[in-house]
Amino acid sequence: MFANYGRNFWLICFSMLLFTASFNLILPELNQFITDLGGEGQKGLIISLFTVSAGLSRPFSGKLSDTIGRKTVILIGIAVSFLVTLLYPISFSVWFFLFLRFLHGFSAGFSPTGATALITDILPADRRGQGMGIWGTFFSLGIGVGQSLGSYIEMELGMNNLFMIASGTAVIAGILVFYVEETLLKEDKQPFQFKLLLINGKDVVEPSVFPAAIVMFLTATCSGIIFVLTPDMSSYLGINNKGWFFGIYVISTILVRLFTGTLSDKIGRRKTLLIGVTFLIVSMLLIGYSTTMNSYSLAAIIFGIATGISSPTLFAWTADLSNVHRRGVGAGTMFIALELGVFVGSLSTLFTYDNTSKTIPDGFWVGAILAFCAFIYLIWHLKRRQSAT
Repeated sequence: MFANYGRNFWLICFSMLLFTASFNLILPELNQFITDLGGEGQKGLIISLFTVSAGLSRPFSGKLSDTIGRKTVILIGIAVSFLVTLLYPISFSVWFFLFLRFLHGFSAGFSPTGATALITDILPADRRGQGMGIWGTFFSLGIGVGQSLGSYIEMELGMNNLFMIASGTAVIAGILVFYVEETLLKEDKQPFQFKLLLINGKDVVEPSVFPAAIVMFLTATCSGIIFVLTPDMSSYLGINNKGWFFGIYVISTILVRLFTGTLSDKIGRRKTLLIGVTFLIVSMLLIGYSTTMNSYSLAAIIFGIATGISSPTLFAWTADLSNVHRRGVGAGTMFIALELGVFVGSLSTLFTYDNTSKTIPDGFWVGAILAFCAFIYLIWHLKRRQSAT
């Protein structure tokens, strides 16, 4: 059944797994890296700056995906990731390191946008939820495998070699993309011209996908908080592997996607998202108040359930809502919401977290409240749609 998605689908899935793993391998150790540079108080900027540049690049990557091609945009992002990761070891100050983090974000602004547009071209509408579930599983694998292995590699080989391995992983991702066939229609494809970099309002966002983007923004704040706080929280709990949370999470989310991949195709996107967001609220509160490795691991499992249900549903909903000739911009809009959410979540830790375990719960309360706002919005949107019909 899965094989029916075709060669392009699987090549892009494996490529994005490696691409995602490449920048997640280094993430668990970046808090310590910036601390060694003397920037302990700027930990929240590690994620924030990355997501700002990713968000800024989305309008360009979305427009270019719909003009010069999905494949070219994917390769641009991978090339940026490879080059910037090679430069991290020469960071001579906190601000140079943060500048590299800003540049690195452009890679995440390009490759996933082009890849999502390409995947949307491939998937049949009646199996979009299932296909996005598989697609999202590979992304989650990249996050989980990268973060769970990063600390082990650093302990065994050192930080510089960790950066080298991350760069090499990006190269392999790029090699796979070379074997992918372009899906942009020939009549829509244009040669690159600098005028394509001129952006207007319609290139920035696709209004038709706003409902999905709002939910994405509100729920993605939780990921931003988790990215910043879980490496330190693992240390507070005496867990040497700072990517422990993501190792447990990825196993959970994969199992959930295997069993719920077609759920949103059957009961609808909104009802499925209500289930996922409920699990998300519970997970945020449980993480914040975890005092043992067991409760922390349970929280990671519940977070995996939440994302395993919500993430593919949001991307399937975006694909449902996108104009067929603006899928790149539609995907870009969704990722802008994702990055904005991660940015707000990670930035909030600068105000709630003072590098002590006592303030950990405060950060996760912010995530729980914003996830609850997503729950309320979905109920309103569902009732509004029902009343309209």
